[in-house]
Amino acid sequence: MLKHRGFPARMSGTDFQFTLRRPGKDGPTPLRARQRYADRRPQDRAADSAFLAALWQHFGAEPFPRGNLDAGRLSWLFGREVVPAEEPFDPASYDALLRIDAERAAETFPQVIG
Repeated sequence: MLKHRGFPARMSGTDFQFTLRRPGKDGPTPLRARQRYADRRPQDRAADSAFLAALWQHFGAEPFPRGNLDAGRLSWLFGREVVPAEEPFDPASYDALLRIDAERAAETFPQVIG
């Protein structure tokens, strides 16, 4: 599992995790697009925004391997702002390539990508 050096481990001042310390015993948790409802807590929306900002600052529009990025946090953005960068895509691989859909991300999070 590739560790993204310099990437924040969590959202500052919270317990919202952005990265993993070590691989899971049962292998990687598969990525899946999670539905974001309008009534989500402001803290959850802030965590999504902070995570996307960290992704954008660290990788920009270039493809990046999933590595030690938290599957739960990625899943809130997966299929919308973060999309597969390769075909075929394996959602249960630490080596899977992802990329930020800058156009979609700018629509949803204009304060991050503008």
